[in-house]
Amino acid sequence: MLDKTRVNAFSHVKPGETPWRSDGLRDFFLYRDLGVAEATGGRVIAQLAKANAAPEKGTGWHQHQADFHIVFMTKGWAKFMYEGEEHLVEAGDCVHQRPGITHFLFDYSPDMEYLEIVSPAAFGSTDAEGPCPVPAPWPEGT
Repeated sequence: MLDKTRVNAFSHVKPGETPWRSDGLRDFFLYRDLGVAEATGGRVIAQLAKANAAPEKGTGWHQHQADFHIVFMTKGWAKFMYEGEEHLVEAGDCVHQRPGITHFLFDYSPDMEYLEIVSPAAFGSTDAEGPCPVPAPWPEGT
């Protein structure tokens, strides 16, 4: 929820100051808050996400209710379907997920880690009908 009393506060979070948590959007990822949601009164969230388990079924087709959403891959790789097109997102790549885009993360490397910046901080996610079949994840070690 937007807290107008805490908009544009200064924030500086060092690597050991916020823990990796398993209670985020996906149980097969770990998430680390970077302090931006609190500093912006809920207008924006910046968080790191990393692989915590091998992909089995992926995220399923879904959409986020967000005004702005980018993913910047910092380590490893992930395979996404954005609408009907497969995208390999590798370390150094940045993806802008336009509002309401139907997508599916279906495979990723064991060392995958990305920075996610979303507005608003309390964005929603809903299941969506997929436009096409999704490839299976690669067998581990390939």
